Amino acid sequence: MYLPKTIFFVLALFLFGSAAEKTSGRYEPVTKFDPQRDATKDIAEAVKEAQQTGKRVLLDVGGEWCSWCHKLDKFFEDNEDVRQFLDTHFIVVKINYSKENKNEAVLSKYPKIPGYPHYFVLESDGTFLHSQNTAELEKGKGYDKNKIFAFLKKWAK
Repeated sequence: MYLPKTIFFVLALFLFGSAAEKTSGRYEPVTKFDPQRDATKDIAEAVKEAQQTGKRVLLDVGGEWCSWCHKLDKFFEDNEDVRQFLDTHFIVVKINYSKENKNEAVLSKYPKIPGYPHYFVLESDGTFLHSQNTAELEKGKGYDKNKIFAFLKKWAK
């Protein structure tokens, strides 16, 4: 009577362990500006995911202090069609820039940033392709849907 329960318990542990092992290697998107994150590691993981999915990498540089960063996030929340296009063609990585962590070592590899938020487009192998001042994508006190869509379409694979 105890033997079947023991076998069931061991089998359950084995199956649970295998499932946990498989999911632990899944890519976890960086969706918040976090001064504690390792930007070099985050970019490397995004590049690996981009290579596996055939997407490009979009580095979104900014911080929680940045009102225009929040407006850009809200723009994607409110425009599902643009968000779906973004998710279909890019791996997005938020890179923190703040007084707590300026990520100078990582950001020094790219052109100077004139303001925040700022986008860098990378090829799926991590090669730098484009630097985008997001102020050029603004309209009034927000972002212009046509400009953002045109930017994304131009740089999608």
